[in-house]
Amino acid sequence: MKHQPLRILFVSHPRAQCGVYEFGLNASRALEQEPSLKLSRVEIQSRNELVDAIAAHDPQLIIFNFYPSVMPWVFTKLTKGVYRNNIADIPIPQVGIIHEVTQQVADTATAYRNRYILGPSQKLNNSLFDAYIAPDPTLLLKNPLVYKTGRLVPAYAGDVALPAIPTIGSFGFGTPNKGFEQLVTLVQHEFDEAHIRLQIPAADFGDSDGAQAREIAAQCQQLIQKPGIKLSVDHRYLDNDAVLDFLAGNHLNVFLYSASANRGISSTVDYALAVNRPLATSNSSMFRHMRQANVFVSESNSLSQILQRGTDHLASYRSQWDAKHLGWEYSRIARRVLERWANPPRIKMGIQRTLWSIWNRWMTMPDKSFTWLRNTDAASDDDLSVDATLRYTPVALPAGFAINRILNDEARTVYAPAIQHLFQVAPRTMAKKIAEANVQQGFVFDTVSRYLPNYPNAKLLCVGSYEDTASMALTRMGYNVEEIDPMINYYLQEYVNKPSVMPGTYDIVFSTSVIEHDPNDASFVEAVTHLLKPGGVAVITMDFLDGWKPGDLKPEVDARLYTKQDLTQRLLQHMPGCSLVDTPQWDIAQPDFTFLGKYRYSFASFVVQKHA
Repeated sequence: MKHQPLRILFVSHPRAQCGVYEFGLNASRALEQEPSLKLSRVEIQSRNELVDAIAAHDPQLIIFNFYPSVMPWVFTKLTKGVYRNNIADIPIPQVGIIHEVTQQVADTATAYRNRYILGPSQKLNNSLFDAYIAPDPTLLLKNPLVYKTGRLVPAYAGDVALPAIPTIGSFGFGTPNKGFEQLVTLVQHEFDEAHIRLQIPAADFGDSDGAQAREIAAQCQQLIQKPGIKLSVDHRYLDNDAVLDFLAGNHLNVFLYSASANRGISSTVDYALAVNRPLATSNSSMFRHMRQANVFVSESNSLSQILQRGTDHLASYRSQWDAKHLGWEYSRIARRVLERWANPPRIKMGIQRTLWSIWNRWMTMPDKSFTWLRNTDAASDDDLSVDATLRYTPVALPAGFAINRILNDEARTVYAPAIQHLFQVAPRTMAKKIAEANVQQGFVFDTVSRYLPNYPNAKLLCVGSYEDTASMALTRMGYNVEEIDPMINYYLQEYVNKPSVMPGTYDIVFSTSVIEHDPNDASFVEAVTHLLKPGGVAVITMDFLDGWKPGDLKPEVDARLYTKQDLTQRLLQHMPGCSLVDTPQWDIAQPDFTFLGKYRYSFASFVVQKHA
């Protein structure tokens, strides 16, 4: 059923020479193109203006392009112990964009009001909004109130001719730690002839008179020593189109910000990606989203090398971070926020105010339902770089040993070499896992490896990839693995509707101990079927207890335990054109795994192939 467009009010501050304003302008223009949204953008600076805008546009959801210095009127705390938020009594869900987002900021963001317990008029003293949007692709989504998006690379159709001599450019407001001086030094070190072009306008917030911008320009000019090196500095404030033309006129665009551990992602790279020119950055955390693109400048990765490498390796960033994808992201997020607003979680409480701190802590706990089979919560710190020396040969299966089976002690013995290989490739992550459950990772890794020779240049999808060691091992071995997980990006049912995802895309879809946590496993396997190529294989493991029925004992993180009937009939009914790869062995006398000392069950494999 087709949804009516959601009415969104996008609130920004009046026009200013600042990055937050430009971010909001670009984002709102992209969202205006999304057919599932009806976006109204307003520039306001008071609660009264917000009330007028609500009356004019009747929104279902308000999104604030928020930053403290540009929207001071949104703040809650007026005096010690007194909270009179300007927006608290507006009975519409309100979402704030976090510009200076870090993992710690995202993890600790809390709900603006305790609507679910005390009613919509209650004000909380430690946050601003009902939910948050973080434009940081690197975040782990541990907090159910925080949603993340990719970046927005503007569309650019200009055709600027490049000059004859190497031209290297950079732009940014005249605030400290932008690395303009370092750029001049590097260019002189590597080139005898080059033109350095800098665009350094004044910033309304931080350098309103342009004094810092002019001082930076003077320092850069003093660094010029080689006669073949020319420096041009422009202090004009350029609109988006002019900025893109400026960047397109450079052979190489470089951003050498100083390392900053507590900052959000810089938008400069978004513009630079748009013009399809080589890109170089420092290893500042503000460019953390480009870590896999090999653009960080170092002794082994010079400006000249980056320039010669070209832009082919940047194409996927441009395609995944375009306006169409951003519109889809915001539409997805808006609907989930509205669903939560309409159907909030309920908790039985006695003295509500006394238990508020417990609720607040629960609301911001990481969602562990897809990542529970480990002993610690620390993120992986294993080396995930490709290693051409890593090799693995699938185990020799004993006669009569089925792939579709109970993963019991016999399977643990058979797949011991696969588990050992995973410890070699990802030792820190494997050390966090529950030892008896590792048979699932070993089985999945071995089985995917077993089928890989059938698919030249195989395209793989790991569902539930956060700390999935089979995915880590395959990635390190150089295979093309795409990863989805609610901790890093999407649920499977969301991903299947992403604009760039096409049906029949993947040779192998694999998933370790995920499906039992999904409340709608029918849509889970339907999505897997939709994504598989004809002839492709799905490799899935799950928690199994034959005879289990709803209401029986199960781990709280599970939606269900699986039975033979589920695997032989129910799931396959939702996978048209698919069949089991062999005769299953799902009979077992007694469960052989105990979780938390009281839940007894087994693990089972479920491997199907889509008919060619």
